[in-house]
Amino acid sequence: MTSIENAVGPSAWFKVERGVFKAGGRWTIAESAGLDRDLRALDPGPAKAITMDASGIERLDSTGAWLLLRTRRAMEATGRTVEALKVPERYAALLKNLEQDDKPEDRPRLPRMSPWRYRLYRIGKATVSAGQQGWRMLGYLGRVTVETGEMIMAPRKNLRFAAMVNQVEETGISALPIVGLLSFLIGVVIAYQGITQLQKFGAQMLTMDGLGIITLREMGVLMTSIIIAGRSGSAFTAHIGTMRVNQEIDAMQTMGLNTVDTLILPRIIGLVIALPLLTLYADIMGLIGGAVMCYFDLGISIPAFMRELQQALSVKALMVGLVKAPVFAFVIALVGCYEGFQVERNAASVGLLTTRSVVESVFLVIVLDAAFSVMFSVLGV
Repeated sequence: MTSIENAVGPSAWFKVERGVFKAGGRWTIAESAGLDRDLRALDPGPAKAITMDASGIERLDSTGAWLLLRTRRAMEATGRTVEALKVPERYAALLKNLEQDDKPEDRPRLPRMSPWRYRLYRIGKATVSAGQQGWRMLGYLGRVTVETGEMIMAPRKNLRFAAMVNQVEETGISALPIVGLLSFLIGVVIAYQGITQLQKFGAQMLTMDGLGIITLREMGVLMTSIIIAGRSGSAFTAHIGTMRVNQEIDAMQTMGLNTVDTLILPRIIGLVIALPLLTLYADIMGLIGGAVMCYFDLGISIPAFMRELQQALSVKALMVGLVKAPVFAFVIALVGCYEGFQVERNAASVGLLTTRSVVESVFLVIVLDAAFSVMFSVLGV
């Protein structure tokens, strides 16, 4: 028998008898150094079939479970058959989750191919993967739509008002400083570039017209949506993903809670409410930035700037930007929550899918903005 001794007595031990690997004691990180050393030197004997009986373990953490799994793989690598790995019932879930996370991916071996064929293969693989991702997200959209309909039919029963208000605060009010600062600076940049280019034609006064139209119709809602996608969409994915890693979502489902009502709808509704208000705020800050630039560069006073802006703009220009905001908010929240539920039970997956969530959200926002521009052009808006 191989054992590790401390001041109290044997704290962790294992032995091999007649084709049976037995383990007991406390297999924890505190004993991992000695266990690792002795397990590497383990000789299972001549038996071709080994049974692993770790039911005598009193305490087991992730490090001890990993050592058990590594020992089993080492025995299998020598051609032996490991018939079972028994642990106390309370540690079965830990061992199962760790085994799933540590399981190597089965990747098919590719035949040798020329570089251009390999690039073509990568393009095809990425296209198929994108199509499958889109199909899964479409199914997810259907589920959210059904749950939203049920919430509308019985709002008092399904709507979590406190959670929704909290999301409005987190995604809207807390985002005011960064949205305001960036919108102000973008207004300054648009006004400066407009002045620089229009001075060549002696049409500096048209700067206010261009600034107002660009800010209200496009840049205000687009830049706000991109900021929110990076700020709130990523937070949705990271939060829900961390809950999956910690098995909190499994616990909620075991308790009979609807994860869509509890985790998804408050975030979607909160962001749909917050983003149009943030867009209006961003429009105002962008116009203030442009007004400051025109004052210092052209000497145009604020009242004169407002009069020129009032003549150039209409309510229609403002509404074109605000109409896009709820659609963009819905897409950002949907993608953020969807990717959060795709997180696997490891920390690396949280970071990977958080990055993917931001990329997908920004991509879809820009695609939808282009689609809106084409639609408004066709409608003559």
